[in-house]
Amino acid sequence: MEHRIPRKIREILENGNFSDDDKDLILRAYLYARQKHEGQFRRSGEPYISHPVEVAKILHEIGLDAITISAGLLHDVLEDCDVEYEVLKENFGEGIARIVDGVTKITKLDFNIPDTEARVETIRKMIVAMATDIRVILVKLADRLHNMRTLQFLDERKQKEKSLETLTIYAPISHRLGIHILKWELEDLAFKYLYPEEYRKLKIKVAKKLDERRKITEEYKEQLLSFLKENGINCKIDGRVKHFYSIWQKMKKKGKSFDEIYDLIALRIIVKDEVECYKTLGVVHSLWSPLPGRIKDYIATPKSNGYRALHTTVVTQHGEPLEIQIRSVDMHEEAEYGLAAHWRYKEGVPFEKYKWVERLVEWQRDYLSGVIGLSDLQKELVMDEVYVFTPKGEVKHLPRGATTIDFAYSIHTEIGHHYAGAKVNGKLVPIDYKLQNGDVVEIIVNKNSPGPSLDWLRYAASSRTKAKIRRFFKEKHSAELMEKGRELLRKVAKRLNRSIDSILEDEIMRDFMVKNSLKSEKDLFVRLGEGCIGFSNLISLFSSKEKEKTKERERKRKRDFSDVYVEGMKGVEVRFAKCCSPIPGDEIIGVVTRNNGISVHTINCENVRRMPKNLLVSLRWAENSSGYYTTWIGVEAGNGFSTDAMIENLRKLIMILEINTKIQDDGTSFHILKVKVRGRDELEEAMNEVRKMKGVKKVVRMRRR
Repeated sequence: MEHRIPRKIREILENGNFSDDDKDLILRAYLYARQKHEGQFRRSGEPYISHPVEVAKILHEIGLDAITISAGLLHDVLEDCDVEYEVLKENFGEGIARIVDGVTKITKLDFNIPDTEARVETIRKMIVAMATDIRVILVKLADRLHNMRTLQFLDERKQKEKSLETLTIYAPISHRLGIHILKWELEDLAFKYLYPEEYRKLKIKVAKKLDERRKITEEYKEQLLSFLKENGINCKIDGRVKHFYSIWQKMKKKGKSFDEIYDLIALRIIVKDEVECYKTLGVVHSLWSPLPGRIKDYIATPKSNGYRALHTTVVTQHGEPLEIQIRSVDMHEEAEYGLAAHWRYKEGVPFEKYKWVERLVEWQRDYLSGVIGLSDLQKELVMDEVYVFTPKGEVKHLPRGATTIDFAYSIHTEIGHHYAGAKVNGKLVPIDYKLQNGDVVEIIVNKNSPGPSLDWLRYAASSRTKAKIRRFFKEKHSAELMEKGRELLRKVAKRLNRSIDSILEDEIMRDFMVKNSLKSEKDLFVRLGEGCIGFSNLISLFSSKEKEKTKERERKRKRDFSDVYVEGMKGVEVRFAKCCSPIPGDEIIGVVTRNNGISVHTINCENVRRMPKNLLVSLRWAENSSGYYTTWIGVEAGNGFSTDAMIENLRKLIMILEINTKIQDDGTSFHILKVKVRGRDELEEAMNEVRKMKGVKKVVRMRRR
C-alpha cells in the first residue's frame, strides 16, 4: 500500500514525533478522505485530495498534533462528500468530528455580505465555532492559506472577495493567536490580489534594495556574531526581511516613500534562555548605541498573544539605524508558531494564556445585545496595544490610544462605573489623557457616583469599555421600561379581576412570550414597557383567547385520552400530572382523582408513593402517541460554555419555551430549560447534543420548577 501514499503524507509520518497509534490515525484519515473525494477535482485540474493533503502539511509544519492533522485531512468530507457527523464520529472519534464540523460551519459563512446584521451574525457563528475548540480555527487558517496559494485559478471577483476576507478576518486572527508564520503569508497573498499594481512595483523595489543591502547586512551580522562570542554568548543570528504588506502599511501610515524605509532587514538573535537575552542586550548596546525610546521589553510585559522578545534599534558605525530582536529558543518557537507551539512538544495548550479567545465569546454576547457593532470587532482584531501597570505592579494590556477610563473598566466594571479621576505616575491627569507604555495608573473612585456619563464614550478607545458603558445605560433604561410594563400588567389584572401571577402563568401569556421570542418575565415587562401591545389589546387578547382556550382544553382532553390507554376503563377523563410531567416513553401509572378522572404520573413520582394503592390504576402509552409534552432540562456548565450555541443547537431538535440561568459562587452556571418534546427519545437526543458541547459538566432531566 505504501507506494500509493503520496510523498507529503509519508514525510508527515516520518518526520513527526508521532506514536504508532498517531501514525495509524493520520494514515486512516488520509485513506478515508481520498476515498470520499474520489472523482472530485480542484479548479486547477488537480485531484481534490491534493488540497486536504496540503492543509495537513501546513498543520504539520506548525507542529500540530495527530488529531488536528487528521481533522485537516478530513475537513471537507462533511460538506463535499455527504458524510454524516455520526459516521465521522464513529470512525475517528468525537474530537476529530467536532473539529471538522466546526470548520465546515465556518466554511459555509459568507463574510462579504453587505448587510451589517447578517455580517454580525456570520462573525458570531464563527466565534461560537472557535470557542468550541481552538483547533477549529487552526485547521481553517491552514485551509485558507492553501486556498490563497492557489487563488490564481479563480476569477478576479472571487480573488478580491477571498483576499479581502483574508486581510480583515483570517490574518488578524493569526496575529492574535501569535502564529506569525501564517499571518505574514496570508497578508502578502491578500495584498498581491487586492492591490496587484502596488504589489508588483514594491516587489521589484524590495528585490533591488535587498541586493544593495545584502553585503552590508552580512557585515553587521558577522561583526555582531564575533563580538557576542568574545563576550561569552553563543547564539544564532539571522536576517529577517520585512514582508511586503508590512512595508506597504508602514509607507502609508508614516507617509514615507519606499526610499525612506531603512529597516527592511532586522537581525534576529536566538540565545539559550531569558537571562542570556538581557545579557545579549547589554553587549549589543556596548557595540552600537541604542536609539532613545526604541527599546521594548516584551519579556517582562508580553503582548496579549503571548509574544516575548527584546527589541532595540541601534545606530551602526555607518550612522544608519538597525533593528535587532533578541529571543530565547522557546520564545522564538512561540513567536513563529504562537498558540500552535505548545503542541510541538506535547505540552498541551495553556488556554489561560490566550484570554483573547475567551474575549471573543464575550464579544459575540455584546453583538447579540446590540452594545457593540461590527466595526468594533474588526478594530479589536487589528488594534495595536500599550501596556500599563496598576500600583501593585500588575500589567494591563490596552488598545493604543486608551485612556484612564479604559484602564478603570479593565480592572472591574464597577470600578469603571464609579470612576472619579485618575493619577498617572503619581500625578492627576485629565480624562482624555492617552496612556503610554510603562505608565503606572491609579484610579480614584467615588462610591456615591450615580454611574458613568454618556460623554465617556468619546474618551474610551476599547470596544469593551464602550460596551460596558452602553450596557449600563441600556440596563438603566431597561429597568425603567420594566416598571412601566409591570404597571401596565397590574392594570390589566385589575380589569380582569385576576392576580398578576395568574396572568403570567396563563398559557395565553406563555404563547404570547414564545411567539415574541421573550425568554423571561423580565423580557416581557420590557417589551410591554416599550409599547409593543397596549392595554386594550391585552384585554382583547385574553378575552378572545378564552373561548379558544376552552376549545383547546377539550381537544387536549381528547388527545390525552387517545395517547394513554387505561386498562379496564373506557371514556374516562385523563390529565397529565404537573408534578412529574410524564412524556411518551416514561413508565406511567394512573391515580384516580376526586371527579373520577385519571391523573397520569411517572412510575417513580414522589406523589404516587404517598397515594393509597386502591387509587392506583395501570396505564400504558398508546402505540402512536401524538402531540408535544412539557418537561425540563437542567444544564450545569463551566468555562467556555455558550448559552447561545446551546439554544442554536437545540432549536433544531425541540421547542424551547423558557430558559432561566443562575451563576454559582464558584463561577459555574446552572441553566433550567422548559421545553416541549414528542417523547423520551427526542428528549434524550437533545440532552446528548448538549453533553457534546464545550464546558458542559452535567445534563439532567428535571421535574417541574
